[in-house]
Amino acid sequence: MNESILGQMDAVIFGTLLILVVMSAASWYYGLTKAWRLWQVRTQKDAVIEGFWSAGSLSQAVSRLEEYPEDPFARMARQCVKSAEHYQRQAPSRLGEATSLSDFLTRTLRQAIGHETLRMESGLTLLATVGSTAPFIGLFGTVWGIYHALSAIGTTGEASLETVAGPVGEALIMTALGLAVAIPAVLAYNAIVRSNRLLQTDLDAFAHDLHAHFTTGARVVESTARDALQVATSRAAMGVKP
Repeated sequence: MNESILGQMDAVIFGTLLILVVMSAASWYYGLTKAWRLWQVRTQKDAVIEGFWSAGSLSQAVSRLEEYPEDPFARMARQCVKSAEHYQRQAPSRLGEATSLSDFLTRTLRQAIGHETLRMESGLTLLATVGSTAPFIGLFGTVWGIYHALSAIGTTGEASLETVAGPVGEALIMTALGLAVAIPAVLAYNAIVRSNRLLQTDLDAFAHDLHAHFTTGARVVESTARDALQVATSRAAMGVKP
């Protein structure tokens, strides 16, 4: 984009260019910050979960969770612990008699997952809007540039290169800018949606383990076929019927 083309831009083209620049800056800022945040959550996920389950007591587990104030897994675990403690304190009351601990924790975990999902999806509307509208905004600038070229031809009566070079240059620039703004936004949107889906699956699994722990006293641990065979053999040796 040279100085001659910039000098020939009118208020409409300049405003369209400014809108595309703002949309590009906003989408890049959100995309990079969201990617950084998702990378942090993914890298510290195992440390948060294993730190919670390896704690010697519930109070120790809560203190470990305090080290990750912005982590979704830590937030959900803290909420579950608070709900379980609240239920135990209110167990003799009518509230405790009206619902079971399992139902109470199920509602708490569902609400926590819903809140974390909203946090993960915040800002995606911006990327979707930029990705879907930027090409059309660039197309508007393209149409306006072509209109200037036709107007110049109609005024001078000749289609010389000097007459149409500026308006056609504006049109090409706006087309390229519209695509340059939209493509990164679409790619970032797809990548973040996929990462959020994987993270939500991990949150669901962790919520299931939390629910099992506070209702049965132990988390759900997947056992292999070999482990099941060993358990069955031991039970048979002790004379216990399956």
